[in-house]
Amino acid sequence: MGSKAKAIAGLLAATCVCSVIALILSVVDVKDVLLPPSTKYGLVFDAGSTHTSLYIYRWPADKENGTGIVSQVEACSVSGPGISSYADDPAGAGASLKPCLDRAMRIIPAEQQRETPTYLGATAGMRLLREENSSKAQQVLAEVSKAIGQYPVDFRGARILTGSEEGSFGWITVNYLLQTLVKFSFAEKWEHPQDTEVLGALDLGGASTQITFQPGVPVQDSNTSVFFRLYGTNYSLYSHSYLCYGQSQALKMLLAALHQASSGAEISHPCYPRGYQENLTVAELYDSPCVQAPSSASPGLVLRVTGTGDPAACGTAVQRLFDFSCGAQGPCGFNGVYQPPVRGQFLAFAGFYYTFNFLNLTRQQSLREVNTTVLSFCRRNWTELVQSFPQDLKYLHTYCSVANYILTLLLDGYKFNEHTWSNILFSRQAANTDIGWTLGFMLNFTNMIPAEALLHVKGHQPGLWAGAVSFLVLAIVAGLVAAFLQCFWKTK
Repeated sequence: MGSKAKAIAGLLAATCVCSVIALILSVVDVKDVLLPPSTKYGLVFDAGSTHTSLYIYRWPADKENGTGIVSQVEACSVSGPGISSYADDPAGAGASLKPCLDRAMRIIPAEQQRETPTYLGATAGMRLLREENSSKAQQVLAEVSKAIGQYPVDFRGARILTGSEEGSFGWITVNYLLQTLVKFSFAEKWEHPQDTEVLGALDLGGASTQITFQPGVPVQDSNTSVFFRLYGTNYSLYSHSYLCYGQSQALKMLLAALHQASSGAEISHPCYPRGYQENLTVAELYDSPCVQAPSSASPGLVLRVTGTGDPAACGTAVQRLFDFSCGAQGPCGFNGVYQPPVRGQFLAFAGFYYTFNFLNLTRQQSLREVNTTVLSFCRRNWTELVQSFPQDLKYLHTYCSVANYILTLLLDGYKFNEHTWSNILFSRQAANTDIGWTLGFMLNFTNMIPAEALLHVKGHQPGLWAGAVSFLVLAIVAGLVAAFLQCFWKTK
């Protein structure tokens, strides 16, 4: 055999040996591996009575006991007032949403946008507009639907939430963020926490307030009973929303009551600081279904409101906004609405938090300390307040009114007392996520989205895989060299 033949035979033998070794390494210790789940996105507009926000959420496509593990990616605040304020300019409501939708499109990958479920939920502001003029409410919803429909998303509709939905979805948000529904364990898996009590949720919006909790007794009124199944566990809750008892509408009802108790255009306001004055027309005061204008009132009449800074008279005036009698139907909250006794800890957010945070009362101070702080604040005159809080002038005159309203609502309305007061936590966020109904809505919504099966693939140990690739490369190189010699090695 010549030298050329020997060389080619050796290279071919090396090719065969390397190929066999690569094949062996490629089948040794092969395991089934699950690829990480893909990520899903969802968009929810919270169209409140005073403003609108867009929340961007994501969750893994597989789920834990039927419910997605959802996290907030970003929140975008829509400029301008709530969509109910566009009753006479419905197109403006739709246009106001576009900057936040543009922002969402920059965040969600283009290939996933068309499968991104998108919702708009309107709350008490639109509930009031529907009572006042259902045609205008429908026009506003149609325009916001038209605006969202122009984007490449899976738009599922715009609708007005019931008060019960708003309250119960807020309860889901609170308990999900505080890990009482599901928790990531030391075993690196999501588990339902054992021996953990869920928290109640207290929400104070602009036009309504909601209370939701898990009572210690069966709920006797089906209108206030809510059921959820989340992460494989059933929850029976009490939930009720009081329309017109949100912060803005309550202040309007208070001012209207003071006006009707006065003899003319001059209104003395015991909750406004001494020295404060403002003017408004009768039409501006009675522009809501929550307040009924007296038949003798002229819409163009200008009313002068003067603060008197009288804490005792302020408390009395606020008390008159409620009916605390329960009648014969059993325990109640206020205005004759059934409510079982409050139980466990509660998280108070939205308007509850903002007012108490301004007064520096969010560190679980005792009820006595809270009352003392509110009383002291309500005794200060307007000049003192302006000097102390020059950056808060827009709402500064209302904090005494709202603080008294919150105390009356929690103590006399929801029936907390000096013993259960310490069970209320005031907060705006939990786990770096805004507290509100939208996250709870998305969590409940993921119950309705089928989970994706994880993709099974064959996996190797990295060292074995590297060895197999190396021997395969050597086999290819040896084969190429043998071919080269066969073609270009000239023999005599």
